[in-house]
Amino acid sequence: MYGASEGLSTVVLDAVATGGQAGTSSRIENYLGFPAGISGMELAERAVVQASRFGARISVPAEATGLGQRDGTTMVRLTDGSTVTARNVVVATGARYRRLPAPGVERFEGLGVHYAATLWEARSCRLDPVAVVGGGNSAGQAALFLARESPAVHLLVRSGDLGHSMSRYLIDRIERHPRVHVQLHTEVREVTGEDRVESVVVEDNRTREQQVLPARALFVFIGARPGTSWLADALTLDPRGFIPTGQDVIPLTADIWKPLARAPLALETGLPGVFAVGDVRSGSVKRVASAVGEGAMAVRLAHEHLEEVGPPAIR
Repeated sequence: MYGASEGLSTVVLDAVATGGQAGTSSRIENYLGFPAGISGMELAERAVVQASRFGARISVPAEATGLGQRDGTTMVRLTDGSTVTARNVVVATGARYRRLPAPGVERFEGLGVHYAATLWEARSCRLDPVAVVGGGNSAGQAALFLARESPAVHLLVRSGDLGHSMSRYLIDRIERHPRVHVQLHTEVREVTGEDRVESVVVEDNRTREQQVLPARALFVFIGARPGTSWLADALTLDPRGFIPTGQDVIPLTADIWKPLARAPLALETGLPGVFAVGDVRSGSVKRVASAVGEGAMAVRLAHEHLEEVGPPAIR
C-alpha cells in the first residue's frame, strides 16, 4: 500500500493468502485507530482493498523459490518458473507456527488442534472447555476471545511468569476473567480422543505431576519459524533463520558493502536494495503495528536506494 501510494510500481506476491500471521488473529485490540479492536482477517481485507485502490498488483497464489541479483537488479524466482525483477524487494514472508511434539497433536490437527483462533475455529468448540498453549500476546488474545463462549479456557504456560512475553493490558484482563484459568510451569504431554480432541494430558515441569484436562480443542501459540528457507542461498541469516538488517549486516557481509562506499540502510539486508520487515526480520518487535510501520519505512528507504541506482524497473 505504501509503495503504490508513493508512486512505485508495486507487485505483491503471496503463496497462500494476504494477511500472514496477523490475518489469523481472532482480535487485535492494541492497533492504533481501532479502539474496539478488529479481527486480523478484516484488517487484511481492508489492506488489500486499500493497496489495490492505489494500483498495487496482488498475485495469489504466487510462491517465491529463490532470489538473486545482477547489475543492481534483484530477481525473484517463482514456483511456476517465471521471475519478477525489480530495483527493490521487500521481504515480508513472516513466520509459521511451531507444533507441539506431544503424541496426538499431529493426528488431531484440524480435528480440534488449531494454530489460529478465528471465528471458524471458535464455532467448532463453542460452549465446551478448551486449552490454549503459549505465553505471548497471541495466546492471551486467543484465550480471551474463546472465553466469550467457552465455560473454561485453560491457558497453559511453560514458564513461571506471564509478564515475560505478554503485554500488561492482556495480563490484567486475563487475571480478571472468571473463565480463563492460567496454569504456569505447565506443558502438554498428550492429546487424546476418539474422532476429535476430548482431553489434554498436562504436566507440571517442576514436580512432573500430571493431570487430565477436559478440552474439546487445543489452540497452540508457541512461537514460529521464519519463512526464509527459500532465501538460504541468497541472504545471510542469523542462527535462528531470521534476516539481519542494518548495522547487524555489516560484520557478516562487509565485502559487499565496501565497494558501494556506504553502510546498509536501517532495514536493508545483506543484498543492496533488498529489505526485510515484520516477523521475518531478526530482532523485530512481533506486533502488527511494528510490521506496518516497518513496511512504510522500507518504502522510504527504497526511494533512497533508487536515487543511488536509478529508476525502478519491474517486469
